[in-house]
This record gives sequence, structure tokens and C-alpha cells, in this order.
Amino acid sequence: MGLALQIQCYQCEEVTQNDCSTPEFIVNCTVNVQDMCQKEVLVTEDGKHYRKSCASSGACLIASSGYQQFCTGKLYSVCISCCNTPLCNGPRQKKQSSSNKVPSAASSLSPLHSLSLLFLPFLLRPPSIFS
Repeated sequence: MGLALQIQCYQCEEVTQNDCSTPEFIVNCTVNVQDMCQKEVLVTEDGKHYRKSCASSGACLIASSGYQQFCTGKLYSVCISCCNTPLCNGPRQKKQSSSNKVPSAASSLSPLHSLSLLFLPFLLRPPSIFS
């Protein structure tokens, strides 16, 4: 029998003005499926909105690399980051190890829901195909 791997991450949806990095937001991710933590930060007129979750490495890495060029930190940008150590999607540390961080990414689209990553190829197409 193989070794079961489980990671803990912070999880919250659409939290405003609070990065939800407190104990009540800690969850156990699905064993051997969700092997990364994901963090999305949307910048709007009223400040930053946070979404954190467990994620599979494939979905998270595709999302982060696909939107990396759009992570400006400006109004309406959405930055997506992935990491693979326990609770790594929590508060930013003063010293971060580059070994467990994956480059941030973003989109000027509305924030992605975790399940919407399955539809990423459709999101990357020009809007005109949806009309």
C-alpha cells in the first residue's frame, strides 16, 4: 500500500479585507488528490478580496502559469499562487523559501472558483466565441 499524502491549507471564499489566515479556516485537503494550496487575491475599489483553497497540482499550476502575465496588482487584477507545504497559503512570511513557492499569476477576469479550473481552456479563448 502506498504512502497517503495529505496537506492542510487555509480555505475561504470571497473574504473581504481579511486574508482568512486564522485557525478556523484550516482544512485537511483530499488525500493524494489535492496536493497544493492555492491563494487568489482580487483587487477591487473596496480593497482586496481573498479566496483560498486546496488544489491539485495540475490545476493550480496551469492556472498560475496561464495568468502570470496579468498579475499586476492593479485594480481588477486577480493574482493566483500555488504552494506545496502545510498552510503555505496563509499570511506572507518575511523570509520565504523559493523552493516551495510557485510563481504568482493573475487574470483581469472575475475570480476563478476552484472547480472552474477544469474549464480553464475555455476561459483562455477570446470572448467572441461565447456569443
